[in-house]
Amino acid sequence: MRTPLVAGNWKMNKTLEQSEALLTELAAKRPDTSAEIIVAPPFLNLPAAVRQLQNSVIGVAAQNMHQAESGAYTGEVSADMLLSVGVRTVILGHSERRSYFGESDELLKEKVDQALAKDLQVIFCFGEELGQRKSGSHFEVVERQLREALFHLDASQWKSLVLAYEPVWAIGTGETASPAQAQEMHAFIRQLLAKEVGAGVADAVRILYGGSVKPANAEEIFSQPDVDGGLIGGASLKADDFVAIIAAAG
Repeated sequence: MRTPLVAGNWKMNKTLEQSEALLTELAAKRPDTSAEIIVAPPFLNLPAAVRQLQNSVIGVAAQNMHQAESGAYTGEVSADMLLSVGVRTVILGHSERRSYFGESDELLKEKVDQALAKDLQVIFCFGEELGQRKSGSHFEVVERQLREALFHLDASQWKSLVLAYEPVWAIGTGETASPAQAQEMHAFIRQLLAKEVGAGVADAVRILYGGSVKPANAEEIFSQPDVDGGLIGGASLKADDFVAIIAAAG
């Protein structure tokens, strides 16, 4: 039985004071749930979030990291830096990193390798754009992204991976894949993993849905057999919305 996971990606939002206020509200309103809960504040707010949540079941993730251990990479953050402030999970491959900052599957392979070598849990994002969905190449795109970034890993390494399917056309657009569309892709991913990595990995790995999940649609999306929770963007910035989505996960 896979434990549901709801992760809130705050992106470039919330000052330190705003972050602390939101975390206080989340901790107070957190529902009684079996789901794992993670929040991913901006880099500057990570140490404060870890301290504030140290006695909470809510975990803290980073939104990105560099693939090198250290060096002359101005403005970047390493795995060791994340670990040094108590962060144990990192989001890699988000569609905005791919689109705005040109992150390729080859680069993400390096980032995943570095994160796993440092014993970080990775939430790995992938998914097709609108044109690829309309052309019918969405399965091919998703398979390529997974194959090029992840399929070199040993089966034992997959215990530290969470997959997050992001239909890019449904992020911040108000559009949402239907529950049937989400399930279709998640089932395809799980079948692909069974074929390429092994049935044990396919059964155990959690696959999140990340495309405009809201309180109104969360329960129906999360009820699909191969959807194990969500990577939540805008709705994670409002405590009541995020709490409602967590409650829908079980």
